[in-house]
Amino acid sequence: MIRTGAIGTGRGWKGRTPMITPVRFEKEKLLILDQTLLPGEEKYIEIRTKEDIWRAIKTLQVRGAPAIGVAAAFGLYIAARDLETDGYEDFAREFHQIKEYIGTARPTAVNLFWALDRMERKLLSMGDGLCFAPSWRQEQEYIKEELLKEARAIREEDEAACLAMGELGLSLLKKGMGILTHCNAGTLATAKYGTCLAPIYLGQERGYDFRVFADETRPLLQGARLTSWELSREGVDVTLICDNMAATVMKRGSVDAVLVGCDRMAANGDGANKIGTLGVAVLAKEYGIPFYMFAPTSTIDLNTPSGDEIVIEERDGQEIRQLWYEKPMAPSGIKTYNPAFDVTGNQYITAVVTEKGIVYPPYKENLKKLFE
Repeated sequence: MIRTGAIGTGRGWKGRTPMITPVRFEKEKLLILDQTLLPGEEKYIEIRTKEDIWRAIKTLQVRGAPAIGVAAAFGLYIAARDLETDGYEDFAREFHQIKEYIGTARPTAVNLFWALDRMERKLLSMGDGLCFAPSWRQEQEYIKEELLKEARAIREEDEAACLAMGELGLSLLKKGMGILTHCNAGTLATAKYGTCLAPIYLGQERGYDFRVFADETRPLLQGARLTSWELSREGVDVTLICDNMAATVMKRGSVDAVLVGCDRMAANGDGANKIGTLGVAVLAKEYGIPFYMFAPTSTIDLNTPSGDEIVIEERDGQEIRQLWYEKPMAPSGIKTYNPAFDVTGNQYITAVVTEKGIVYPPYKENLKKLFE
């Protein structure tokens, strides 16, 4: 079953503090908020080359599936903007090489590849319609302008999708609820509003008085560094807890719903999200707490049958041993296993919230309907 609701009110978030924007494109400059420095420092870095955007995605200076997609689209435009070729075929070939390079930055978040493929499709769609200008130079400038328009459209559509998910997600919640979230799927992870944090922001505006519990999210501490920072910045009642405290908080009755994001959802409704999400989902089922996964349609991958086929990124063990400590907190040479994501089976997911509606089981049938 898919349930739609009143979305697109146009009200947006009118909180006391302007929302932070993780990806900015201003005066032909692409600026990325370096999230590795938060919460201690708010610093934007300029992306000038394909190597810059690759590094920003790889090192988590920009992270969160939708934000990665937006940044990749603009980054691909920035890299292509400086191309000077002898004709369309040469331009398309070099563009494809840049696109493939950027796509190697991270393997799991489908939005990265979705955005890059969409930009390339835009380029290919112009191949047969050129030769209207006196010279290839002028046609090349036209192509670049259209690519920039496409990147801007990707950003605007993500912002609209997040607001829609916020309205739909809010319809599942009641005033005064306790909400647990894991990792960061807020405005820092998207163009604006966030996915699973969007209903919290809208609820804040409308007097819902939610009480939010944010898992710290080891080993990169996105919950501690990012979620607790951005929610407290907007005046939301947020309590930071260690990951291993979630069961206790649920057992004592403080949690009425779990809201999480999604980096890739398979056709059967299995959802890959930051490592630790699966454990939260299992606990929620044990304690009878609804578990809602927020996934824009750009994150749903119907070409991947189940979560078993999702490639899980494994990261450097230094993130466990040393990254957030003044000195190493594990024995030298100790083996580590550091998967960046885990896959929550569809049997643990109460509903999937998308910008097109709230999807309930059976997911294999109902997710497909979103695209018909």
